Amino acid sequence: MSQPRTLGQIAERYGLDLHGDPELSIDGVGTLRGAGASQISFLANPAYRAQLAHCRAAAVVLREADRAAAPGAALVSANPYAAFARIAAEFVPRQAHPPGIHPSAAVDPEATIDPSAHIGAHCSIGARTQIAPGAVLGPGCIIGPDCVIGVDALLVARVTLVTRVRLGARVIVHPGAVLGADGFGIAMDQGRWLKVPQLGGVVIGDDCEIGANTTIDRGALDDTVLEDDVRLDNQIQIGHNVRIGAHTALAGCVAVAGSVQIGRYCLIGGGAGIAGHLSIADHVSIHAMSLVSHSIRTSGTYASGTALEDAASWRRNMARLRRLDQFVRRSGAARKATE
Repeated sequence: MSQPRTLGQIAERYGLDLHGDPELSIDGVGTLRGAGASQISFLANPAYRAQLAHCRAAAVVLREADRAAAPGAALVSANPYAAFARIAAEFVPRQAHPPGIHPSAAVDPEATIDPSAHIGAHCSIGARTQIAPGAVLGPGCIIGPDCVIGVDALLVARVTLVTRVRLGARVIVHPGAVLGADGFGIAMDQGRWLKVPQLGGVVIGDDCEIGANTTIDRGALDDTVLEDDVRLDNQIQIGHNVRIGAHTALAGCVAVAGSVQIGRYCLIGGGAGIAGHLSIADHVSIHAMSLVSHSIRTSGTYASGTALEDAASWRRNMARLRRLDQFVRRSGAARKATE
């Protein structure tokens, strides 16, 4: 599909309501503050509405309610951010990945690689691993035994699949990610830790994206599973036997302990921690830096912790919080005495 070059072509391709010159030429995208006269920008967050007055973009993708404030052409959408994401993808330079295996790659004789796949420099591919048509392994990827890499999957660079990892179609894995390492399974016996063998694998559904330096442990017995269209940011830890439902997104530095079940369409903010063996319902949003210490059975938005404040106020409030239980007990006793 060729890049659209005019506002009219863009509006037609993405089903947008155009208010402006359909012949106006477009050569890129940009922010409200930084876009040039031949670029498209977008307004999705009302907090940035004031920037519209000074925007130099050729057109802005926005909601109907904001159209009158657009200084130039407008592309109206019910979901401006999603529409802009589709438009922006048209202007991303496409890196060529010619099919074939780089001479420096090490491929086990028992591995199966489709001729249309691209295997980059210094990759290592283990026994019985299968690589599907159109898959791309960037430089330095290490693929262990018994792995499956799906159709058109992209491993950007230095990705490690340790063992028994299955990636679905169109999965993207960013540099430094490690999938399929041992889960943290240990048992105390006579004063010493005993390692519990990790015999499961990792299963990643279609259209998932896994951020840089994220780690996903393989299961102890059953597999660790990400269903279709799960999105993980950078530096996330997913423990063994976790299951994450389709279309859920986790922001950076989230830590999910073992055997957690997370539902579909959940949003988990950066730095949140989820204790082991819990269940989270579908359509749950968890604020950043929250600690989830019990299962969440009902859809909704949840948060924990205290908001930032000056240190002196925080110390006073923490001192009062430590006395809260004593205060409640005294209040209860006084109430009973008056009854």
